[in-house]
Amino acid sequence: MARRKRLSEALITGRARLAGLKKIDSSKLGPNTTLDAFEAVINDTAAIETSHNELAVQMDDSSNRYDAQEALMADWNRRILAAVEAQFGPDSSEYELVGGTRTSDRKRRGKKNGGTGSENK
Repeated sequence: MARRKRLSEALITGRARLAGLKKIDSSKLGPNTTLDAFEAVINDTAAIETSHNELAVQMDDSSNRYDAQEALMADWNRRILAAVEAQFGPDSSEYELVGGTRTSDRKRRGKKNGGTGSENK
């Protein structure tokens, strides 16, 4: 599932305000709220938003590659276990060494009626 791309509402609003500020005399806003400072904050925010979204795309790609590789690994695990079983048998030490459960080591299921031998009629 693709990650949702971030879209800053504050950045959208800031860009709209910047466009309006460029049409008025912004020198009356005060010494610390200059047009250049505001534009610098907008540019920094836009750069971080772009960087973040690019990283999200890279993570999506990495996740897809990881999932595919994990599926391949699971398939190989299954195939190797089956090959060892075919070659050496399901009750062999070799089968157990590669992670299989030997037939003779499997727990047998008990009877459902408690093993009394009587059945309800």
